Amino acid sequence: MFDKVLIANRGEIALRIQRACKEMGIRTVAVHSTADEDAMHVRLADEAVCIGPPNAKESYLNISAILSAATISNADAIHPGYGFLSENADFAQMVEEHDFVFIGPSHEHIRLMGDKIAAKDAVKKAGIPVVPGSDGGVDNIADAKLIAKEIGYPVIIKATAGGGGRGMKVANNDSELEIALTTARSEAGSVFGNPEVYIEKFLTRPRHIEIQVLADNHGNVVHLGERDCSLQRRHQKVLEEAPSPALNRTQREEIGQIAAEAVKKIGYRSAGTIEFLYEDGGFYFIEMNTRLQVEHPITEMITGIDLVREMVRISNGAPLGYTQDDIKFSGHAIECRINAEDPETFMPCPGKVGIYHAPGGLGVRVDSGLYSGYSVPPHYDSMIAKLIVHGTNRNECLMRLRRALSEYVIDGLKTTIPLHQLLAVDPDIINGDYDIHWLEKFMERGK
Repeated sequence: MFDKVLIANRGEIALRIQRACKEMGIRTVAVHSTADEDAMHVRLADEAVCIGPPNAKESYLNISAILSAATISNADAIHPGYGFLSENADFAQMVEEHDFVFIGPSHEHIRLMGDKIAAKDAVKKAGIPVVPGSDGGVDNIADAKLIAKEIGYPVIIKATAGGGGRGMKVANNDSELEIALTTARSEAGSVFGNPEVYIEKFLTRPRHIEIQVLADNHGNVVHLGERDCSLQRRHQKVLEEAPSPALNRTQREEIGQIAAEAVKKIGYRSAGTIEFLYEDGGFYFIEMNTRLQVEHPITEMITGIDLVREMVRISNGAPLGYTQDDIKFSGHAIECRINAEDPETFMPCPGKVGIYHAPGGLGVRVDSGLYSGYSVPPHYDSMIAKLIVHGTNRNECLMRLRRALSEYVIDGLKTTIPLHQLLAVDPDIINGDYDIHWLEKFMERGK
């Protein structure tokens, strides 16, 4: 097993990886910017290395600084967490070329799945259903109109190299398509450095369903069920649950098996997530995330499997040690992303934490690096905590969530806790009757 792992990330995910490593007897190295010198992941690591100023480009996205930190600390491996460099194929390749182990998939698979068109083609050949749309990039309005006529309006234009909702535009007719194509290409070129876009059928009331998979280097692949991530605002997930209240057992087993078999066909290794849009009984591939997901804890809660631990073991060459028949699903889990934001406007609200009290009790988990007196910096993503609850069934889980939210105190800055309290008692949420557009409509109703 590795002796020392460098964690190329910050905040709650750095702390999450650190905890898994310590339980495995592995020493950890934290990297940090000057803005994070008092962060919890820095305080609890065995070693810490400052890699630059607050600007992420000069610190957490600075590949040479991270590799230098790994060298001077004599680390064996590097875990990228999520965000930052986690899906940067060049980074993964450079890690390996500098004789460190990259705790994640191969750089070839990261590169393949990072290209949305190539990824769609690869999974289609592997047997995964895809959303009807263009076979490749579209760069002129004439071709765009032909495709839209064939698959029918509404359509959505997406950046080939996109993510996080950027470079995505919806069109309901030919005139809107012209504007959407131009705008999406411009935004994609500006944000991702690649103006290429493609077109897909826009589903009107889909749910966002994703399948968690684990694959080792010995040909063993399992799926760990699905997560429902339909509660989103501007394509950013807000609340996730597992299993999905929209699927029955047969559907769950079918799509899980399809995902696992596809992953095996392409030779993937490590943890990965295949994301689908689900509507009227049909599943349609969106993308594959070649990293640990923010919402991975709800899968851990219903399966009892530590995904970070498994990623470390797989990267060290160990086999999974269990088959699909050994995977048992127990109860229901929900995760709330707690952001340092105004719950009505979603404007970031960094600042100093006053009184801090995390909820506890049976089935309650909080992944966070917050503590009383900590100053949330303004330089990074505004997510400051994840509240995860588990119950024997969905109703018990919702009741536990309401109780946990009522106990959670983060004084000194605005957070999205009040929004989650509203969601936890809304009749549509209680009935599981929502889709990916529901939250934005809910927010509009509240204005």
